[in-house]
Amino acid sequence: MIENARVLQPEFIPGEIKHRDAETSHLSDALNPLLHGEAGETSFLFGPSGAGKTCVAKFTVNQLQENTVDVESQYVNCWENYSRFRTLYQLLDGIGKTIDIHRQSTPTDVLLERIRDYDDSQYVVILDEVDQLEDKSLLYDLYRIPNLTMILIANREESLFAPLDDRLHSRLSSSERLHFGQYRVDELTAILADRVQWGLATNAVERRQIELIADAAAGDARKAIGILRTAAKKADREGLTEITAEIIDESVPEAKSELRQKNIENLTSHQQSLFEIIANAGEINGKTLYERYCETVSSPKTKRTMRNYLSKMEHYNLIAATGKTQGKTYKSVGEAAESTAKPR
Repeated sequence: MIENARVLQPEFIPGEIKHRDAETSHLSDALNPLLHGEAGETSFLFGPSGAGKTCVAKFTVNQLQENTVDVESQYVNCWENYSRFRTLYQLLDGIGKTIDIHRQSTPTDVLLERIRDYDDSQYVVILDEVDQLEDKSLLYDLYRIPNLTMILIANREESLFAPLDDRLHSRLSSSERLHFGQYRVDELTAILADRVQWGLATNAVERRQIELIADAAAGDARKAIGILRTAAKKADREGLTEITAEIIDESVPEAKSELRQKNIENLTSHQQSLFEIIANAGEINGKTLYERYCETVSSPKTKRTMRNYLSKMEHYNLIAATGKTQGKTYKSVGEAAESTAKPR
């Protein structure tokens, strides 16, 4: 049934982006100076998970590079590379400058200086989940590099800008901003139909079944593609030639559980500690949570940073919060609850 597994992966970038024409055009305009050998505008892409932010960023940069040979690019997931050193290392790796870098002994300032010294061509960097950066002053350092253009991706604008100091806030306040909304069911259906056409055997799934998957994904393209992939694999294992409604019903919780587990694994060590405290407590207020967190880790972050961490976990339906800022209580969201949760 699966003829091209690559197109069923969330990282796959199609040759055409559906239902994101305005966002793609806006980002292309921001990057247009690169066609003339100048740096593009720093651009922020905000929106919920699975809204196409990363796909649009990668697609637009790919299109740019097809029109000019003198542009390098690099994608960095800051959830996985959240420290200053790891982010800079990935950026250097994108231009082939890491051969003599030692992770344990090379000072971070050396990495930054190498990026500053790089002037072979314009360099576009996509920093995904940029609100996960531990040291956001890195954005100020990168902003000041003349031939480096940043595309910064995050879920919520307020979560990213709240912890920034005045200097960085001032520099970034005039940057381009693109806000992505959730996909409608008909839009997700069209996106999935393309993946079916490119990746599955003919007549593997009917339109009605595609609509069922789109509806179950609740506006999240990443979740929709995950359900389709899980259903196709399950049908293959059972020797079926068609993805049935029953297969989809079985695949929805499995795909969502897989995505949830991946999100948990991607948590930073501090977020992991907070998540485990909440899970063990069942329900806990913010004051007690911070006290236990400080007892658990050796170098605890500030309360504001903790709240940002919690907001991120809440966005990905790993925890739920009730109450107002000063009196919030937190609890873990189980897989059963997550499977029916709607995106915020």
